[in-house]
Amino acid sequence: MEKAFDSCTLCPRNCKVNRNNGELGFCKASNKLKIGRAAPHYWEEPCLSGKNGSGTIFFSNCNLKCIFCQNYELSEECKGKEVTIKRFSEICLELQAKGCHNINLVTPTHYIPLIKKGLIKAKKMGLKIPIIYNTSSYENVESIKELDGLIDIYLPDLKYYYDDLAIAYSAAPNYFSYATEAIEEMVRQVGKPVFDKDGIMQKGVIVRHLILPSRTYDSKRILEYLYETYHDDIFISIMNQYTVVKKFKNFEELNKSLSKEEYDEVIDYALKLGIKNGFIQEDETDKASFIPSFNGEGV
Repeated sequence: MEKAFDSCTLCPRNCKVNRNNGELGFCKASNKLKIGRAAPHYWEEPCLSGKNGSGTIFFSNCNLKCIFCQNYELSEECKGKEVTIKRFSEICLELQAKGCHNINLVTPTHYIPLIKKGLIKAKKMGLKIPIIYNTSSYENVESIKELDGLIDIYLPDLKYYYDDLAIAYSAAPNYFSYATEAIEEMVRQVGKPVFDKDGIMQKGVIVRHLILPSRTYDSKRILEYLYETYHDDIFISIMNQYTVVKKFKNFEELNKSLSKEEYDEVIDYALKLGIKNGFIQEDETDKASFIPSFNGEGV
């Protein structure tokens, strides 16, 4: 049993529940790893997916639970299969054997102590490809520091600049403060982007931002912050794949898709700021795939 689970403060929720005694906090995660899907994924940023795919491991549960989450079967319904640390290590090696360019840990925050042990074991067993930490960024910076030396690529979201949006859509007060402190630590750990001869990222940080309908003003503030803080030391991925997953009574703006005009407005602003190291999605074919069922496939 992990001591960190005796009074869990892995994320800013600071629930302090005893997960080792069966208590559940905001994320509803137990003291065992739970995985929804593990398989090559071909719809990440091109420098991550390459030709052979990114070896994604989708973890069950979530400490954020955005009301518009596409992967609600994992985050809300907590579907998946419990696995041992040993099995997690084996899954990493199996994805490497399939030719995946990296291991992509999706929504891992609430399992950091277990993932850390599993990665150390996997590396001793021959895991050599880069490790990606793919997160909503609602992180306690001390938890990120625990990963120093184990993670090669950080793939954090920066969802909200204004706190009213973070609270309304994700019940995450002080999101921007927590997220930016965590991203600062991520950049400190892995440094400037490094690519191999085929253009596949080996180290670095890519910050993702999903533009929300009628909220381009928030997106612009986020881009300003990222570029003024890091310039070309990070990549910025500006995403247009907001999907209406249900109808909202109190948030009419979320009942429609992002318009092309809204997306172009934010891209034009990014170019005006001088952002060069970035990724954009130009049409429907560029949108990340939606995985409709999480049943432990590949686990």
